[in-house]
Amino acid sequence: MGGSGGRDFFIDHKPEDIKVELRKEEERTHDQAFDTQIAERLGELLGEANRRDTKAIGAAIDKIKDVLGADIEGTLDPILGGSVRKHTYVDGISDIDTLVILRDPTLRSLSPKEVLAYFEQKAREGLAGWEVSRGKLSVTLRKEGLEIQVLPAVLENGKTHIPSARGDRWSDINPQAFFRKLTDTNNKLGGKVVPVIKLAKIINSQQPEALQLTGYHIESLAIESFKAYDGPLNPKAMLEHFFDKSRSLVLAPIRDKTGQSVHVDSDLGATNSKNRKEVYAALDRIHRRMKNADALRSEEQWLEPFGGE
Repeated sequence: MGGSGGRDFFIDHKPEDIKVELRKEEERTHDQAFDTQIAERLGELLGEANRRDTKAIGAAIDKIKDVLGADIEGTLDPILGGSVRKHTYVDGISDIDTLVILRDPTLRSLSPKEVLAYFEQKAREGLAGWEVSRGKLSVTLRKEGLEIQVLPAVLENGKTHIPSARGDRWSDINPQAFFRKLTDTNNKLGGKVVPVIKLAKIINSQQPEALQLTGYHIESLAIESFKAYDGPLNPKAMLEHFFDKSRSLVLAPIRDKTGQSVHVDSDLGATNSKNRKEVYAALDRIHRRMKNADALRSEEQWLEPFGGE
């Protein structure tokens, strides 16, 4: 008879057991409400990155390649970019829309800064109607509400070279392999990894300079952190997972599947170096603050690592 299951529960259980179950259900309701509250704030922080027209951006990239085709050897177009409130600059692969491999063989002898200036000039000459600006790692192209981040690269002896995370030298990262790993990780988890990386970069930017990680390093940590992730696909849970895993991962150099260093964190030194332990402690503080805020259901405390946003 309809509704008998509910009555049977109260008949078959002692009053104290019923109270425990009711308290548990109330806790779950409060937890869900808190998670929703935090998710809304994280959505605000992600801003325009959550509302990009990737189809229009892809079409614009194709037009840009057509115009600058004589200067371009090839491209990689992950379309992972998009500015985020409090983190509008480019400091890694997850911030860019296309990597452009330039054809001129003399460029390899130039510095990344000089190559950026070269591409900026070519873009200004060839892309009428586009606003062109240059940053530390990329050239930004804007037109009719679209914003595209372009990372210029050079080719030498069959190897593609991109600027280092600090933009002061050429990196040893294999960009094709790095792009593939990052894209595969992001796609496997429904496109949720790159937004988490962007949030982690905001938090990273609030740390003392000596404890800040490079954009490439954060992206590499995300690839490692989410290899076997099977938790909730929401930014709050995934960001907590990222800091939980990364605090241990940062104690040793990041390596690829062949065992070779991917050269994203060599500045931190050898395994368990003093610098690595200091970064571990910083990441651990962030993770513990989030978990403590969960227990208290304190939105202010949970968002504190973002710098009071």
